[in-house]
Order: sequence, then structure tokens, then C-alpha cells
Amino acid sequence: MSRYAFTCPDCGQEIEVNESMREATLAHGCPVCGSDVTADAFVAEQTN
Repeated sequence: MSRYAFTCPDCGQEIEVNESMREATLAHGCPVCGSDVTADAFVAEQTN
């Protein structure tokens, strides 16, 4: 499963999320402050 580094553009919270958490965050907003989030807030983590 893909992993992403998420950084909220509003509150600055940084967390690691999986694909399902990414989709939920895009749909419902930042889990910390609730602000709207776009795909730009996620960076795919490299896997070896």
C-alpha cells in the first residue's frame, strides 16, 4: 500500500498516511484542524 507524507497547508501538521487515509483526508479535510486539503499537500514516499 502506498504511503504519503501529509503536511496541512493551514496548521502545518505533518503526518504519514496510507492510501485510504489520504482519500479520507482529501474528502473530509485535515484530521487536526479540519481545513480543506488538496492533493498538493501529499508527497508519495519512496519505497525500496
